[in-house]
Formats: sequence, C-alpha cells, structure tokens
Amino acid sequence: MIDVIDLKKSFGRLEVLRGINITINRGDIVCVIGPSGSGKSTFLRCLNCMEDPTGGQIIFNGTDIADMSVDINIHRRKMGMVFQQFNLFNNKTVLQNIMLSPVYVGTTDLRRARTHNFFLPLTNLFRSKAKKQEKIAITTSKKQITEQAREQAISLLKRIGLEDKANVYPATLSGGQKQRVAIARALAMNPEVILFDEPTSALDPEMVGEVLELMKQLADEGMTMVIVTHEMGFAREVGTRLCFMDEGVIMEENTPAEFFSNPQCPRAVEFLSKVL
Repeated sequence: MIDVIDLKKSFGRLEVLRGINITINRGDIVCVIGPSGSGKSTFLRCLNCMEDPTGGQIIFNGTDIADMSVDINIHRRKMGMVFQQFNLFNNKTVLQNIMLSPVYVGTTDLRRARTHNFFLPLTNLFRSKAKKQEKIAITTSKKQITEQAREQAISLLKRIGLEDKANVYPATLSGGQKQRVAIARALAMNPEVILFDEPTSALDPEMVGEVLELMKQLADEGMTMVIVTHEMGFAREVGTRLCFMDEGVIMEENTPAEFFSNPQCPRAVEFLSKVL
C-alpha cells in the first residue's frame, strides 16, 4: 500500500529524517517506537504530507504523493490521522466533528461535478473528437450527502459507545472519550490506512485502556495502521511489525516477538533496558 523510499526531512540545517525506507502492506499494523526526538512523529506527518518531505518518495497506491504536483488532498481522503492532542473542533458538537470531512468532501465533489457539466458544452467545442469529455453522472444531492454523513456518524458513535454524547461539545468529554471521537472522525472517511501519532500520551493512565481497546478492535478487523507509540505492551500484543527509530533512521525492523526477546541493534538494547 505504501512504499517509503529514502525519505528525508530537514528543518533548516536540522536533519530530522536521514533516509527512511519501509514498505507498509495492506493489513499491516506497524508500531514505531524510539526515544523522544528520534523523528517518529515527523516520519508520520510526512506520510500524509502534513510535513513536506525534503527528499525521497512516498508511493501510496501507485502515486508518489511527495511529488509537489500531486493533489495531496485527494489521497488524504484514504489516509486517516489521529493526533496526540485530539484536534477536535471545540465549537462543533461531537456529531458535527465526525460529519465534517464526509460532508465537505461530498459537497466539494458535487460542486465540481456541477461546474464541469455546466461548462462542458463550451469546453468540448475546443476539443478534438477523441478528447471530448462526458458529463459526470450526479446521483446525489447536498441534502442526501448530509443525511448519509449523519447516519454514518451516529453508527460510529454507537460503535465506540458514545451515542449519548452526539450533541455535546468536546470540552465536556474526558480525554479518553475525545480520542475515541477522534478515531471515529478518522473512520468516517472510510480510510485505507490510519496514522496514529502517540494517541494515548495525553491521556490519564485509567483512560489509556479504552482507547487501546478500540485500536485492538480495528486491528482485528484488518485495518492498516501505522502507530507511533510509547505503549510497549500494546506494540508487543497488537503490532505485526515493529520499527525502532533513532537519529532519524529506522535502526531495526522486526516482528514484536523477535524485537522484544532478541533486539539486534545495541541502541535498541539500551532503549529497552530503560523502558521495560
């Protein structure tokens, strides 16, 4: 699904990523661990081009999304993101937060289709017969898009056990509830992969379990996930592959069982001695 080739990222003279190479297959649960400042979060943010890479390629479903000529927003629709600090809109209800992206994308596509169809007779006058375009079939309306997004959002809230919180604002929720809503918001776009940037690090210890349990459910359903985490137990139990990063490179990549029982890299041995 994703091929990362010689990925580099610098902030001025500071080289944060120094050549990342990894292939992420459909259904993989890749846990990325390492000390603070090793480049883990920057790597994750580069995967969906929230940070523009300085060099290298990110091939997502056959397209190099690191190419500046590519419309990254089209590809982000299939790449969900869950942040450390939730990033919910506090001026919108829980239901509105989950509905926001599907409604925006659906109405944007509808508007573009209508504009295309309106100008099509004129633009086709200037095209050769072989290059004439067809009308885009429009099978929905703005009202239907909104209703479908609402139904899906309610279904997702039922799934995460927060149906009764649909019409409240994020400020009234606990940290664990906010993160579960953030995961539901990512799921609302039916992504092919979800990126998690330390999803439990801002939570109180008793709230960590409810978020990890939801992530385990996604793993059981075959969702492709890339997870930057400090939760070693979760990485060992749920991950299909584990990447240890330090100094802007992947120093070791292995199965969790092999990594935790027999790390090969001296830096990984030192790291594990401090966190386990």
